[in-house]
Amino acid sequence: MARLKDKYLNEVVPALQQKFNYKNIMEIPKLEKVVINIGLGEAVQNPKALDAAIQDLTMISGQKPVVTKAKKSIAAFKLRAGMPVGVKVTLRGDRMYEFVDKLINVALPRVRDFRGVSPKSFDGRGNYSLGLKEQLLFPEIEYDKIDNIRGMEIVFTTTAKTDEEGRELLKLLGMPFAS
Repeated sequence: MARLKDKYLNEVVPALQQKFNYKNIMEIPKLEKVVINIGLGEAVQNPKALDAAIQDLTMISGQKPVVTKAKKSIAAFKLRAGMPVGVKVTLRGDRMYEFVDKLINVALPRVRDFRGVSPKSFDGRGNYSLGLKEQLLFPEIEYDKIDNIRGMEIVFTTTAKTDEEGRELLKLLGMPFAS
């Protein structure tokens, strides 16, 4: 469980300190939180889709997700403000490290024709976003029990100041970036 956390403390911290010449140990970037989001456009017509997404995300993350609601009404999509449009979960601490470990070592290698994740999805402040096309990549989800294939966005929030620091942190944690 704490494998990735131990790797961070024993391998990643010294490597980052050496590469970027940090004077203070508090300067070293670390993973702050991981947010997993499933957007459900079909929840407007099919309210049961919300329950299935909540169940899937609970199994994947080990934590109960929060239902996100629409902020504005959009007539073209038959959407009113306050209607449920997705689910999200914020992971911190041990659950976060456990999820990242599972993502890197189990889920991503299951992607067909996988050549690495895009190194361009950084936001300018060291945070990284990743999109997955299906929830079946995770071993907890059984193919026979799903009603619909849903994608998800995963956002890694770090304390890094630049994209270079954030990329190096995630690379040292094991994130398989495409070259």
